[in-house]
Amino acid sequence: MLAKFCRTDFLLAIPGSLITINTPIIKGTWLAMDDYRAIENLMYRYAFLLDDGDLTGVAELFRHGEIVAPASDSVVKGYDAVLQMYQQSTRLFECGTPRTKHIISNTHIEVNGSEAEARAYFTVVQAASGLPLQVIISGYYRDQFSRIDGEWCFSRREMHPDLFGDLSQHLLFDADSIQ
Repeated sequence: MLAKFCRTDFLLAIPGSLITINTPIIKGTWLAMDDYRAIENLMYRYAFLLDDGDLTGVAELFRHGEIVAPASDSVVKGYDAVLQMYQQSTRLFECGTPRTKHIISNTHIEVNGSEAEARAYFTVVQAASGLPLQVIISGYYRDQFSRIDGEWCFSRREMHPDLFGDLSQHLLFDADSIQ
């Protein structure tokens, strides 16, 4: 859906859309709502791939990007390094998954041409043998995106966990280093 605007300062809610725009727009430019949806879907794709245990798929999302964990002063760049990080940190069970559901909410996306930024909350629930269904970690992501060959891609994801539960069945390392 495209909308053409003549004002430079406005609040617009498009009927049937979940998106409300409250930002200055250059007079006469076109705003593609599909950019917001594509970025949002990319954020959700990360959650589905990780919950499915598809660590190569997760790493592919960061082929042109990096994952930053400020709490542990960690920066991991590119496909190989991201894959190695997830293989060394994520417990996969016999079913091939981490038995988690990553829930992404309160997503706020700002697009500026071929660059974009987003912030969203994450909540991870897990159930495993000896671990009843529960929230194991929560926090927020700060993401940056770039459009490469017409497709939105992660260029940076900062992970900011701030609420912690029992991570013993999720991580392959001692979680004290991220708390």
